[in-house]
Amino acid sequence: MTETTSTPTRWRGLDLGTRVVGYDERDAVLYALAVGARATDLDLVFEDRLRVLPTFALTLAQWAPDALGALGAFDTKTALHGSQSLDVLAPLPRSGEISMSARVGEVWDKGRAAVFEVVVESDYFVATWSLFAPGAGGFGGDRGPSAPSAPEGDPTVVGTLTTDPDQAALYRLTGDRHHIHIDPDAAARIGQPRPILHGLCTLAATTLPLADLLGAHPADLKTLSGRFAAPVFPGDTAQVRAWGDATGARFDVTTDGGAVLNGGHASFA
Repeated sequence: MTETTSTPTRWRGLDLGTRVVGYDERDAVLYALAVGARATDLDLVFEDRLRVLPTFALTLAQWAPDALGALGAFDTKTALHGSQSLDVLAPLPRSGEISMSARVGEVWDKGRAAVFEVVVESDYFVATWSLFAPGAGGFGGDRGPSAPSAPEGDPTVVGTLTTDPDQAALYRLTGDRHHIHIDPDAAARIGQPRPILHGLCTLAATTLPLADLLGAHPADLKTLSGRFAAPVFPGDTAQVRAWGDATGARFDVTTDGGAVLNGGHASFA
């Protein structure tokens, strides 16, 4: 297929608008609990000491990829969340309103699929979604960057990510209420034996044990990225491996079924 204005590339650079999103301390605490914070993590769950997890930004900005799907850029029933990145520019306030602008970044041609990048920018963060759209490729566009190679050698640190059986039910209250995370019938329609955990929940939850392994605080996260390899089921226990230190570490997450997150990178202040 020859690349023309009728192909997915017509979405490249599209302005998705600006939105002001407000929240309060209750929302930030609920989010922390949803990604695995405990009652003893007082600076994440107690309003008098609250530090907002930087990954909370990803729930505030979820409207942007949803907006692109609503415009018909891809089939929302088959599109997959391929990867996510977050660059933290400043700590999120404990409560308030944040103005965000969103646009479509690159549109890559992976052959049997297209990948749409959605970029959300604010004074506090820049977040980029990569959305994998099966059946939309083959238009003659650039394939884009390849997946990063696996780290070499033994990991610097190894730890455990333990998810809760009720975690998806709790996390969906932060905004993403897609039925595949709560309804067994909806999960079955996408070939899963039971509801799956949100990918962004898995990614954010990983930053808690990862920070601990690297001697950092999860609220000091500066950069984060990762590719979603397979779903996690609520109640799963996964292994977190990291190569590096708090100033910059590559990581992956695996369960008994194989990799669920790979190509990960994180740094902490």
